[in-house]
Amino acid sequence: MPAPKRVRAVFMGTPDFAVPSLEAAHELCEIVAVYTQPDRPVGRGLELQAPPVKRKALELGLEVLQPEKLSQPGEFERLSALAPELILVVAYGQILRQNVLDLPRLGCVNVHSSILPRWRGAAPIQWAILAGDRETGVSTQKMVLKLDAGDVLDVEKTEVRSDETASSLHDRLALLGAKVLRRTIEGVREGSLYPVSQDESRVTVATKLSRDMERLDPSKTVAELDRQVRALTPWPGTSVFLGEGGERLKVKRVVLRPEVRSRPGMLFESAGRLFIGAADGCLEVLELQPEGKRVQSAAEFLSGRKGRSGAGSGALEWAISAGHPG
Repeated sequence: MPAPKRVRAVFMGTPDFAVPSLEAAHELCEIVAVYTQPDRPVGRGLELQAPPVKRKALELGLEVLQPEKLSQPGEFERLSALAPELILVVAYGQILRQNVLDLPRLGCVNVHSSILPRWRGAAPIQWAILAGDRETGVSTQKMVLKLDAGDVLDVEKTEVRSDETASSLHDRLALLGAKVLRRTIEGVREGSLYPVSQDESRVTVATKLSRDMERLDPSKTVAELDRQVRALTPWPGTSVFLGEGGERLKVKRVVLRPEVRSRPGMLFESAGRLFIGAADGCLEVLELQPEGKRVQSAAEFLSGRKGRSGAGSGALEWAISAGHPG
């Protein structure tokens, strides 16, 4: 039996999340070009760094194109000249206009890291954790102009674990996305997919993350605070601000301790361990980062504070301020 015809495709993607999907597409399609964001300066030295998708594409021997905007003069003509039958989009970072959506005869397919129509938008992985969702997944959809609103082609679901972080869930969904994309490419090629329109009454939106989300509010429950730390680390991170001066402590890793009771709004030591008092119990802080310093364990932090304050063996505690002073 002859091998199925390889679909002529363009792949568009940028970050690590898209790399497994690129590898899957490369196995099943004739990838005529890979579009990704331009190299960007990073770090203190501001050295140009290629996106992960570019690095993988070059490793696979694929042509890489990096227009600043697909809408720039001449870019649509260049894309059109490639004559793609299918365009695959995974976290590309640019909006596709209608002329691009209409170009390939098999359409434009997007891999999105949620069970659509839940968590359309920029940060579905983090919002699934923040909201306490028990499951999430990956959807493939036929792209339309409205963000993440196209007919769903395929879905794969997975449990959101109780200790899930944004990083761990990201990595699992990246692999799951490649799995779903394989099925979708095969279905598109064979004409065996049955697209399902999204129920607009069930839409939730995963808005962009922002720095003003970092403050841990001790009037919330310990479960809410735990989800906030797991969802927002590494960016924008989570912090408490101490006393009148508003000193920031970045909270990196915590564990739920609902059985430990304290007044909400206190960061305190007990038996050599560090806790945040919340509405219905405590969070134990395992790792944190004082502003301008390295990440350290709670034990290192407490030892340094006792030495600095001359508190000796006495327990330490601080009031958590209502917010950052500036």
